[in-house]
Amino acid sequence: MKILLLLKTVADSEASIRPTSDGKAVALSDINLILNPYDEYAVEEALQIREKNGDAEITALCYGDEMAIKTLRTALALGVEKGVHIKGQPGFDSLTTAKILAAAIKDMDYDLILCGKQAIDDDSSSVGVMVAELLDIPSVSVAVKLDITDGNVRVTREIEGGHEIVEMKMPCLVSAQKGLNEPRYPSLKGIMAAKKKPIEEKDALAAETQIEVLRVEAPATRSAGKIVGEGEEAVPELVRLLKEEAKVL
Repeated sequence: MKILLLLKTVADSEASIRPTSDGKAVALSDINLILNPYDEYAVEEALQIREKNGDAEITALCYGDEMAIKTLRTALALGVEKGVHIKGQPGFDSLTTAKILAAAIKDMDYDLILCGKQAIDDDSSSVGVMVAELLDIPSVSVAVKLDITDGNVRVTREIEGGHEIVEMKMPCLVSAQKGLNEPRYPSLKGIMAAKKKPIEEKDALAAETQIEVLRVEAPATRSAGKIVGEGEEAVPELVRLLKEEAKVL
């Protein structure tokens, strides 16, 4: 079995995010960049599939600048055999990203494509299913359980108020949700071995973006809270403020 992983480099969730001076992008120069946390579930699932089947070959793809190599090395340290760096500068256009990934994948041999259900930076939750559509293969999103038998993939996915079970034939794409597994940490041996594993470089497809970023702004600063009094005597004033200022009553 041949498994492809679609990975993304994102800013650490604890980093302080700020716009660039021109207000057109996010300043990433002094921010720690990491493997997208939802993609970690996809990597772990691929490794578990290999451990169960014994013959799975896993290749990770990452679209981006030189920091994408760091992301790929993280996956290689966990046990992925090979990385593919698609050189380019990702933007906010999910469809353009999907076209670039699909173009890189179309001539590759694969049975299963795994990715995270979304990236924690733009939260679009759309690139994976777009890639599947462009490759003309079936896909299932937000998977919390995955079973593979005789070329069939049985996926349990989260829906509002419950779960849905879907079965499809390979090749196919599955996006991972939290709860699918518990991602492992790279070992020292794995980190050392990752330095020797191959990373192929590919130029990104020249795809025209259809989205223009008008402005990136930091969230508005929250105003300080207000104490209106204590005990029962404060209730009338609180009700007045909720009606007249907050306008929630």
